[in-house]
Amino acid sequence: MEWPLQDAKNQFSKVVQKARREGPQVVTLRGMRAAVVLSAADYDALRSGRPTLVDDLLAGPGWDDELAETVTQRAKTPSRDVAF
Repeated sequence: MEWPLQDAKNQFSKVVQKARREGPQVVTLRGMRAAVVLSAADYDALRSGRPTLVDDLLAGPGWDDELAETVTQRAKTPSRDVAF
């Protein structure tokens, strides 16, 4: 169902209840689709199986053997003297 923004604001609890019972509710602004209100279950279903930003960052690019060897063989001390 589509809800003009003003109606959605005035009847937000009804919009949420309809999203839970009937599915996504579209909110329009000046006749154009602006937002969709989803139930938590629908949102969770959309997000399931997708990696999070943390997963993406931790995955990073793969290291080939040469790069891994270079990193593990580098000096363990700073390359220059740093005074604090």
